[in-house]
Amino acid sequence: MLALVEASFADQGPLARSDPRYRERPAQTTLACAIARAIEERRPVVAEAGTGVGKTFAYLVPALLSGQRVLVSTATKSLQDQLFLRDLPHVRDALQLPVQLALLKGRASYLCLHRLEQARQAMPQADRWALRTLARIEQWAQATDSGDLAELDGLDERSPVIPIVTSTRENCLGGDCPSFRQCHVHKARREALAADVVVVNHHLFFADVALRETGMAELLPSVEVLIFDEAHQLVEAGVQFLGAALGSSQVLDFARDMLAAGLQQARGLVPWDELAAGCERAARELRLACAGPLREPRGVIKLRWQERADVPGFGEALQALEAACTAAAQGLDTVGGLSPDFQRLQARAQALAQRAQRFAEPEPVGQVRWIDVGPQQARLVESPLDIRDSMREQLDAVPRAWVFTSATLGDDERLRWFTEPAGLDEARTVRVGSPFDYARNARVYVPRAFPKPSEAGHAAAVAALVARFAAVLGGRCFVLTTTLRALQQIGPALREHLDAEGAAVDVLVQGSAPKRKLLEQFVERPRAVLVGSQSFWEGIDVPGDALQCVVIDKLPFPPPNDPLVEARIRRLESEGRNAFNEYFVAEAAVALKQGAGRLIRSETDRGLLVVCDPRMATMGYGRRLMAALPPMTRLAQEREALEWLEALAQPPEADAG
Repeated sequence: MLALVEASFADQGPLARSDPRYRERPAQTTLACAIARAIEERRPVVAEAGTGVGKTFAYLVPALLSGQRVLVSTATKSLQDQLFLRDLPHVRDALQLPVQLALLKGRASYLCLHRLEQARQAMPQADRWALRTLARIEQWAQATDSGDLAELDGLDERSPVIPIVTSTRENCLGGDCPSFRQCHVHKARREALAADVVVVNHHLFFADVALRETGMAELLPSVEVLIFDEAHQLVEAGVQFLGAALGSSQVLDFARDMLAAGLQQARGLVPWDELAAGCERAARELRLACAGPLREPRGVIKLRWQERADVPGFGEALQALEAACTAAAQGLDTVGGLSPDFQRLQARAQALAQRAQRFAEPEPVGQVRWIDVGPQQARLVESPLDIRDSMREQLDAVPRAWVFTSATLGDDERLRWFTEPAGLDEARTVRVGSPFDYARNARVYVPRAFPKPSEAGHAAAVAALVARFAAVLGGRCFVLTTTLRALQQIGPALREHLDAEGAAVDVLVQGSAPKRKLLEQFVERPRAVLVGSQSFWEGIDVPGDALQCVVIDKLPFPPPNDPLVEARIRRLESEGRNAFNEYFVAEAAVALKQGAGRLIRSETDRGLLVVCDPRMATMGYGRRLMAALPPMTRLAQEREALEWLEALAQPPEADAG
C-alpha cells in the first residue's frame, strides 16, 4: 500500500489531477506513509502534524486505499460536517474508489418526530421567539431527509427549543415510538452500519464506550481502522463521559416531561402536579445547597466536593431529591401499561434516584468529584482522572489500526502530554513540522517591562497595548484571554482606548453574539478586533490579511484550584514526580501552541504573536514554552513590533521590497 499512497500524493498523481491548486508536500507524504504503515501493521500511531501539513488528506488517503472499514472521529460536529461534506467526497472521487460514506452524530443533533408532535404542549405560549423557532423547524421537518438540525441555517445551538424537539437516551421510546419507522436517529445508525467510512465525534465515541447506546455498539466490532483527528481534545472528551453527573436541570426537565405526558395521557389517574412540584422543589433545594453563599454566580463556578459535602443541608438535599424521584417512579409505575412514554419516564426517575444515592455515598477510589454552580443550575460531577484504563481496554480488545493526530500533542518527541493520559505509552510517535516559513513571515514579542498577570494593572496594560497595535494595523487582531474575567476587563477597556485615540476600529467581544456570527463580523468588517476566551483558542481559521496579530493575555497555565487539576497533581506527587514541570508547564505549552496557531494559516500569511506575560522572558520555564512555538523571529522591543505591524499594514504593492 505504501507505493499507492506515495503515488497518490505525487505531482502527477490523482490528487493533483483533481485539483489544479494541489502541490506535493514532502511532509504530507511522510505523514501519510507513517499512517499507512500503522494500518498495515494494525497498531497505534500518534502523529503530530504542524499547521499546513495537510493532515486530513494524509490520513484519508491511506485509510481509503486500505479497503478496510474506517471510523473517523473528530472534535466537533462542525468538523464532522466538513469531513463528510467536503474532504471525504473529494478524496474518494480523486482516488476513484467505490466507498460508501456515512455521518453519525448524537441524538441531540437529530429532530425527533414524536417529540416534535408534543412540542406545542411543552412550549410556553408567551415565548414568541421560541414559537417562531418551532414554526421554522416544523416547516423544515416536512422536507428534510436526514433530520440533522445543522441543515437549518441560523438556528442557534443554544436555543431552548432544541431539547424539546430532540430525544435523549432517557426519553427515547425506541421501537415503541409511534414514529419509529421514520426516526432520523435510527436511519442514521442504519446508514452507518452499511457504510465503509463513518464519521463520528469524540463525544459520541466515548458516550458509546460508557453507555453502549449510541448506535456504535454494533458498528465498532467491525471497524478495522480508527482515526481520531483533533486528538488533543480526546482525553477531556473521554473524562466527561466516563464519569457520572447529576444536574438540577436534568430533574427539572424530567419533571416538565412527566407533567406534560401525565396531563395529556393520564389526567386524573396520578397526582401529576404534586409529583412534578416535588421534583422541582428538590432540584431547586439541591441547587441552593450547592450554591451556598453564591447566590447569583456569574458564569459557572467549579467547587471542590468538600466545600459542600460536609455542610449541613447538602446531604439532606440529596436525600430529598432521591425521595422525590422515587415517589415519581412509583406514580409512573401505576400507569406504565398505558403508554411507552410512562415506562421511559419511570426509568428516568429511577436513574435520577440512583444517581442521587450514588452521590450521597463516599467518593470511589480513583475518581474525583466536584460541583459546578451556574446562574440557573448546579451539577454534581464524578470523573476519572484520565482515559488510560478505558483506552487500554479498547486497544487490547481486537488487533486493529489506531491513528491519533493533531497539530498539538505535546512538546517532546514522545508526545507524553497526550500519550500518557491516553494510555498510549507504547504507541509509535511521529512529528511532522509545518512547511510554513515562520522565521520570515512571523514575529513573536514578549514585553519584559510589563505588569505581571497577578498585578492589578495587568488587564488594563493588555488593553492599552492592543489598542496601540490595532490602531497601526487598522484592526485585524485577535485577543485571546485565559479567563472570562480577563475577557470582561479587557474588552471594555480596549473600546475606551480606541475611542480616545479616535481609531475607527470595532471591538467584538465573546458573548455579545454567537461564535459563528462574531467570526463572520470579524472577517466582513475591514477594521475589527475580536476578544475571545477559551472557545476561540482553537478551531478558528482566518487565513489572509484579515488576521495579522494575535495577542495572548498571559501564559495559559491550568487553574491550580480546579478539583480535577488538584487530583492530577496529587497523583503525580504521590509518584515522586515534579507536578509543575510535568503538568502545569506541559499543559501551558500545548495551549500556547493552540493559541499561536490562529496566526499563520497559509504559506503567504504574515503576522505578529504577542504574549503579554513577562514570565515567558524571565523565568527558566519560559525557554521551554518558547521552544514549543513555531520558529518565529523574536522581537525584543515594542518599537520593533510596531515597525513590523506598520510593514504589514502597507498595501502589497508598496511592500514589494
